Amino acid sequence: MDKYSFLNTAHPSFFSDLYDRYLNNPDSIEPSWRAFFQGFDFGMENTLDDLVDGHSNQAEVGLNGQAVAVPESLLKEFKVVKLIDAYRSRGHLFTKTNPVRERRQYVPTLDLENFGLTTADLETVFSAGEVIGIGPTSLGDIISHLQRIYCDAIGVEYMYIRKPERVQWIQDWINVNDNQPKYDVARKKHILKKLNQAVSFEAFLHTKYVGQKRFSLEGNESLIPALDAIVEKAAELGVKQFVMGMAHRGRLNVLTNIFGKSAKDIFSEFDGKDYEQEIFDGDVKYHLGWTSDRKADNGNKINMNIAPNPSHLETVGAVVEGITRAKQDMHYPTDFSKVLPIVVHGDAAIAGQGIIYELVQMAQLDGYKTNGTVHIVVNNQIGFTTNYLDGRSSTYCTDVGKVTLSPVLHVNADDVESVVHASLFALEYRMRFKEDVFLDLLGYRKYGHNEGDEPRFTQPKLYKAIAKHQNPREIYASKLIEQGIIDSDFVKNLELEYKASLEEELEDSRKEDKTIITPFMADEWSGFQNVREWEMMDPIDTSYSKDKLTAIAKTITELPGDRKFLRKVERLVQDRKKMFFETDKLDWAMGELLAYGSLLEEGYNVRISGQDVERGTFSHRHAVMKVEESEEEIMLLNNLKSGQGKFQIYNSLLSEYGVVGFDYGYAMASPNTLTIWEAQFGDFSNGAQIMIDQYISAAEDKWKLQNGLVMLLPHGYEGQGAEHSSARMERYLQLCARDNMYVADCSTPASIYHIIRRQMKANFRKPLIIFTPKSLLRHPKAVSTVEDLYKGSFQEVIDDDKAKVAEVKSVVFCTGKFYYDLLAFKEENKRKDVALVRLEQLFPVPESKMLEIMKKYKNADDLVWAQEEPRNMGAWSHLVTHFSEIQKFRVASRRFYASPAAGSAVRSKARHQQVIEYVFDKSKDNMTRKILKANNTNS
Repeated sequence: MDKYSFLNTAHPSFFSDLYDRYLNNPDSIEPSWRAFFQGFDFGMENTLDDLVDGHSNQAEVGLNGQAVAVPESLLKEFKVVKLIDAYRSRGHLFTKTNPVRERRQYVPTLDLENFGLTTADLETVFSAGEVIGIGPTSLGDIISHLQRIYCDAIGVEYMYIRKPERVQWIQDWINVNDNQPKYDVARKKHILKKLNQAVSFEAFLHTKYVGQKRFSLEGNESLIPALDAIVEKAAELGVKQFVMGMAHRGRLNVLTNIFGKSAKDIFSEFDGKDYEQEIFDGDVKYHLGWTSDRKADNGNKINMNIAPNPSHLETVGAVVEGITRAKQDMHYPTDFSKVLPIVVHGDAAIAGQGIIYELVQMAQLDGYKTNGTVHIVVNNQIGFTTNYLDGRSSTYCTDVGKVTLSPVLHVNADDVESVVHASLFALEYRMRFKEDVFLDLLGYRKYGHNEGDEPRFTQPKLYKAIAKHQNPREIYASKLIEQGIIDSDFVKNLELEYKASLEEELEDSRKEDKTIITPFMADEWSGFQNVREWEMMDPIDTSYSKDKLTAIAKTITELPGDRKFLRKVERLVQDRKKMFFETDKLDWAMGELLAYGSLLEEGYNVRISGQDVERGTFSHRHAVMKVEESEEEIMLLNNLKSGQGKFQIYNSLLSEYGVVGFDYGYAMASPNTLTIWEAQFGDFSNGAQIMIDQYISAAEDKWKLQNGLVMLLPHGYEGQGAEHSSARMERYLQLCARDNMYVADCSTPASIYHIIRRQMKANFRKPLIIFTPKSLLRHPKAVSTVEDLYKGSFQEVIDDDKAKVAEVKSVVFCTGKFYYDLLAFKEENKRKDVALVRLEQLFPVPESKMLEIMKKYKNADDLVWAQEEPRNMGAWSHLVTHFSEIQKFRVASRRFYASPAAGSAVRSKARHQQVIEYVFDKSKDNMTRKILKANNTNS
């Protein structure tokens, strides 16, 4: 035992500190000490009972097969360190954070007996006090400090973080003043002022607009001082822009008291006035976005943005992250921290909505990171009418934050100074470590889900307690009065002064007849026009210099000579060079890459994301080449010339909802970046249906927002089953109205080249949905010439250039890949009496060009709409709605089906062939004959 005799002589603080480090991170200490403590922990389990009973003055601990006598005094030092560790790990379960409910009881508790200590030890001085920064002190003082740090109004979760420097930073931060706020008189009065604004604003609306929905912040008004503190401190730390997203609860309060939106404008929205703009239908007041400049207390000007949002509560979070990243890429590419995203959640929503998990998983990915987000939960302990016990299985609504080992702070929302204190922690953590942090403000909801709802139907006990509960302003004012900082008149004057300003704003608002909606992020959209449907059809010059196109082709068809690539990659690049410079037959990938290259050369940026986009799901794009040995990434499109736009392409995580939302937000903030999201298969986009319905198709009408996001959706019936055939084009087409977006089903490389260029060359932005091919990526006839690119333009309709007008009896309109199937049948059967016309753009419908072609074939007595999709899918029903002349057409399609395509390749091929045959011979209308037969049988 002699080799362990130093245990009797070394200073206890040395062991306490070392053991604390071992508990936090075993790998951080020297291996022999790690082995010692592992053996010590194991041995302690066997000696605990004896120590508690006081049967021995020292314990024998098994180490390396030996019995080692450890002095009881040292053993108790370790016990105290274990106690400290328990407070750090579980103290948040025993806090005073719930203002209106009794907390659930958890075991094991933090009672002394659970750690081999007794009340007799309370007066004993332990060196372990140095671990929490208070030096050697009594166990009673140590526990008092631990209670204040971990079990008061703020509960901190962080011990699962695996990076010791972060754990140490958190401990150093919260150990200061025992994690208690310490503010001077001026700061306390400012906090009270912001709290008064929050409370008074809600009270004013409650009396002036009785019964109207406003989704009150009451019960969580401390959010306003929290946001105010974050904004002011962030400005000191160098933040230049804020991007915030939140659902409706408390939004109007935040708009007025944080973002500086005039209360007059909000009152106009409450009064239900019509909008000044004719081409704008608007939205409810608590969904609208806002942009403003705010002057911080230190004199710095900061740009403030709160994104518009739908009622789909957490959707806006993805948009906020995309807006933030776009601003970072554009303005602060070397320091992302200068743009701060803040996302405000509801407790039921953050626990229940899957997009939150997607966002959390995106937070540190190269294509989507924003150097950390401050997540704030306005926790009113109820979702609509559902209690939290029915709303989640996890302990906390914020447990999703632990996926990325983010610290989480739970705060009693009634304790406004603690709320501000925790908010500053969250900000400083984000600024230092560039990662997410979660702040859970535990309050309540004074009224029902909205102000007309009766909450006592479902929570009578809770709302009896809430009815008796003081609001946070009353609680804080009483505290300051007790401290002698203010008197009761101070609060009354604050309230009267603020209310008077609101009365003045209300009076001014009622002098105006109409509501004016201020555009969101107007600076970014300066110079862009709002256009109507007929203006979307105006030709846009997409031509491009042949010499420049040749130079781009040369750059993207030459790999670096000093790197080794896979032979398949080398062959691919050689083939591209040959198709441009020798055969003059460009395939789809070449047309697409040259479109990107031409825009980059003109100074536009290009961003593409989605699953497998770097190579393309069908291995056609190869925008990123990997060096064989090192996997170094080579992007030839970034080597065009100095001063060119930046080409960024990112394989995404396996998400549609979150990623589409992110890229939509990116396009919203960066109109001069071609922003593309590509689905792995077209119908996978239905995972992002909320984004499509609420933003992509409707945002310009609801929120006066333009957006140029491009969605590439692989589509085409090739016998691959229900999920890999249809991009569900009927869903997008059903959403088309007036001037809200473009929808296209391109069939040539030239078409994709020109429509991509048109997207950026226009002086307006509309979402663009393109149904892209699979088999056509390598189809020998789906090629274009170099001249088609540099001299041509996008053709909404492509006529049959080989048809002889006088011979044509049937004019068949079709779209996309189906054209080549029909062409093969036509050529095989030498059908010169049929003209195949391609509708490349499905919305806006190019009616005049279609009518012109119909008129051209004057000898034709058979007009056909042909589609490979079932009758209830595809473009047919859309054309019936938007093109009246289609009533004269006979329809060739699959029958009505619930599933987009048959799972059997044989059955799918047979159905496909039936449609083709009917296109060329109406007597083979298998569907019509079966319907008639069924009707006769039923009758």
